[in-house]
Amino acid sequence: MKKQKVSISWSGGKDSAFALYKILLSGQYDIVNLHTVIGEDTRRVGLHGVPEELIEEQAVALNLPLKKLYLKTSDNHDEYLALMDSFYCQSKDEGIEAVVFGDIFLEDLKKFREQLLEKSKLLPVFPIWEFDSALIVQDFINVGFKTLLCSANAALFDQQQVGKTIDRTFLESLREGIDPCGENGEFHTFVYDGPIFKRKVEFDLGEIVSRSYSFKKRNEDGSINEITSSFWFQDLLSRKASR
Repeated sequence: MKKQKVSISWSGGKDSAFALYKILLSGQYDIVNLHTVIGEDTRRVGLHGVPEELIEEQAVALNLPLKKLYLKTSDNHDEYLALMDSFYCQSKDEGIEAVVFGDIFLEDLKKFREQLLEKSKLLPVFPIWEFDSALIVQDFINVGFKTLLCSANAALFDQQQVGKTIDRTFLESLREGIDPCGENGEFHTFVYDGPIFKRKVEFDLGEIVSRSYSFKKRNEDGSINEITSSFWFQDLLSRKASR
């Protein structure tokens, strides 16, 4: 049977890693590459805050090509849409047939991804869609993945929790209402080892910093609220890059 050629939407975190793990187990896909959106100015991955060189090292450890998509710093969402649309159309021209996402239950996000793929005619693949979040993270730990908290909402987490590897003790410490996979944006992770890695990604922990972000949210009545959130970020330093 001919395998479908896919590109993996790669954040460097556990959900994209588990989605990759699941499609590898299925044996139904030919993985052409990973692709990651990186800030053109920061050289880091969005709200994960993971530096570009560690995403590169993940790709090497996974033995997969990496496509880096550089996003200009802007409040204009159209910049992101144009970047992704261009990449998807190029991918289609190169023979890729589908894009794999690690989303779990956010319907709006799933619909957004599907709509963004329409022009290129690429198909969306959601290997862990509607899986139970608690079961996902338990399976993730049980099969041997290692991931740490690289950023977290400061209203929900203490500073000392950032930089810790996610294990059962971490899961038991989560406040009521926090999704075990952080699917609502409560926290983000960096995966550094696991069954799909050829070798462990080596890094050191740098400083923990706090940053605030403002964004606008449209309410059901059409009114718009401006919301400010503060996040803790654990800086991660590549040992390879520092040599």
